[in-house]
Amino acid sequence: MSLFKSASLVSLLTLASRITGLVRELLMAATFGASALTDAFNVAFRIPNLLRRLFAEGAFSQAFVPVLAATREKDGDASTRELIDQIATVLAWALTATCVIGVAAAPVLVWVMASGLKQSPEGFDAAVFMTRWMFPYIGFMSMVALSAGILNTWKRFAVPAATPVLLNLAMIAAAYWGAPWFAELGIEPIYAMAGGVMLGGLLQLGVQIPVLHRLGLLPRIRLRWSSLRSAWNHPGTRRVTTLMLPALLGVSVAQISLLINTQIASHLVTGSVSWLTYADRLMEFPTAMLGVALGVVLLPQLAAAQGANDAARYSGLLDWGLRLVVLLAVPCAVALLTFAKPLVAVLYHYGRFTDHDVQQTSVALMGYGAGLVGLIAIKVLAPGFYARQDIRTPVKIAIVVLVLTQCLNLVLVPLLAHAGLALAIGIGAMVNASWLLIGLMSRGAYTPSPGWARFGLQVVAASAMLAVYLMWVASAQNWLSFDGHGLQRVGLTTLSIIGAVVVYFSALMLSGVKLRQFMRK
Repeated sequence: MSLFKSASLVSLLTLASRITGLVRELLMAATFGASALTDAFNVAFRIPNLLRRLFAEGAFSQAFVPVLAATREKDGDASTRELIDQIATVLAWALTATCVIGVAAAPVLVWVMASGLKQSPEGFDAAVFMTRWMFPYIGFMSMVALSAGILNTWKRFAVPAATPVLLNLAMIAAAYWGAPWFAELGIEPIYAMAGGVMLGGLLQLGVQIPVLHRLGLLPRIRLRWSSLRSAWNHPGTRRVTTLMLPALLGVSVAQISLLINTQIASHLVTGSVSWLTYADRLMEFPTAMLGVALGVVLLPQLAAAQGANDAARYSGLLDWGLRLVVLLAVPCAVALLTFAKPLVAVLYHYGRFTDHDVQQTSVALMGYGAGLVGLIAIKVLAPGFYARQDIRTPVKIAIVVLVLTQCLNLVLVPLLAHAGLALAIGIGAMVNASWLLIGLMSRGAYTPSPGWARFGLQVVAASAMLAVYLMWVASAQNWLSFDGHGLQRVGLTTLSIIGAVVVYFSALMLSGVKLRQFMRK
């Protein structure tokens, strides 16, 4: 129960991060719209974010946390603190060198990420300038990853899970107060967002330091060259770097896909990068509320069942998770496909975000929505392999799907422009999830429980009724005609969503679906 409460807390804080992230995007859309300069900021912000996801929150965390936990279990707290100091020393030196190189190589990094920005010299130069200012963010976030790994090992989950909210709050402040202030000073307002990112990185690291200090776990970073050599030769450091290599391969697949898509989008019409970014932010809501929450809750339960050789419980947990995915992700996908424009309009259609921007973001959101079920199902199916200590299979599948996605881009982008990029990702996610499912079933790890055919028909029927309702609501109102009456649009959208929930779940219950069985699990 304690672990479940911790997982629930992490999930709630993740949702809080998504909510504040959406507020951040809404404010940015209203303040800056979709232009060459917003494309420049999004590209510049993605460069340190890409490295953060690859190394800090990706490969480093996956390698460091197991070694840290094993050291604490086998060798005690004194050896664990020594390991923390050695890892922190190596990390600090590596980050300093990385930040210096990154700042110097900013023009090359921007060109590699989005060479199409050269279509607008102002946009390319702005991206280089902001990359230089924001690149040290990777240093802060890598130290945050180190701190989070320590705190999670000591079962202090709340602070690491809450820190992303601070970045969003800092960027909200930058857009709301910083941008007008920069405009008064004659400085390009979008540059305030670079300052917001750096402030967010400082806050995320700063909030963890007092907690580490109270636990007596604050890393002692040694600055002498001899100390670096000693830290590098420490067995724990070598173990972490060895484990990082395969983990890096697995984490890099998704980031390579993002890099390629950003590069392609930068060669399309101005605003394409921003339209995809705004649609992606909206997609994070269902993936966080369903996918992240299910993955956090199921992984430890699956690992426990696997460790106890309880095949029936293992399969039952997967079955429950997949049924919940179908129950909740299918109607969400239907909503994104049939109600995209009202959702984008109520969230983004303010200030400099034009009718055209709403339309272009909506079609991108529909492309993502086509693969929503797959994106969420992966969060259930991949832990099924991880619990069996099989990391290679999901990585191999992801690599093949990456190649497939780029092949789809060759066909879809000429036809659908930026929306083709989103649709290719959606199709790729469905293929990925299907492959993972077949793999678990072929290994005998998962056997679907009876009743899937009936349950699937019930969900499809209820979703069809939902689609009819949402298409009627979407067509009954001009969602772009609420100038000066934004609250009316918000109220109407809220009522429409409440009506959608009533329609869907009423149809489910009338068809005989017993919702309480999901709660009991």
